[in-house]
Amino acid sequence: MVENEHLSDKAKADLVLVELAKQGKQSAYAELMDRYRDSIYFMMLKMVKNPDDADDLTIEAFGKAFSRLEQYSPSFAFSTWLFKIASNNSIDFIRKKRIQVTSIDAGYMTDDGERMHVDAKALTLNPEETIMQGQRVTHMRLLVSKLKPKYRELVEKRYFEEMSYEEIAEELKLPLGTVKAQLFRARDFLASMMEKTKDSI
Repeated sequence: MVENEHLSDKAKADLVLVELAKQGKQSAYAELMDRYRDSIYFMMLKMVKNPDDADDLTIEAFGKAFSRLEQYSPSFAFSTWLFKIASNNSIDFIRKKRIQVTSIDAGYMTDDGERMHVDAKALTLNPEETIMQGQRVTHMRLLVSKLKPKYRELVEKRYFEEMSYEEIAEELKLPLGTVKAQLFRARDFLASMMEKTKDSI
């Protein structure tokens, strides 16, 4: 592909994985998550200053990106596109929670060495974004449906009903620490379910 000549070797490798993911190869999704999960998490942590929220936002960023793969254009690196989705999602979260953020204008360095600047003023949920959000939920529900019932219930309440940890604990009559610990395990299970399908290629 001549139009991809400008991409780095790593970006070209990502592009191969994206094409496999579009064909439904679960191991390609898992590999993309493995490559960028830590980078996205630490970017989210820097933005929201809270490990639990950073964890949630990391999962949401991948869910949103994976449900939008058809929109990705190889005119720029997949990592750049993924980081942009993650940062926009985080800004939306920050606005909802009215978290005071001081360092957002500094931007972030992607794995390809490109500095990305985040424009907090530009983020609005337009009709296209609303549709994409619905597609992300549908995509994540497919994965969540394979979890054990107790984990599935927690994840649905946290991600689909957008309940707080405190609200979940109160409704299910569980200690707050238990809710957080089980949600952390549930996120691990979601990642490992993708990982286990590598052998199916």
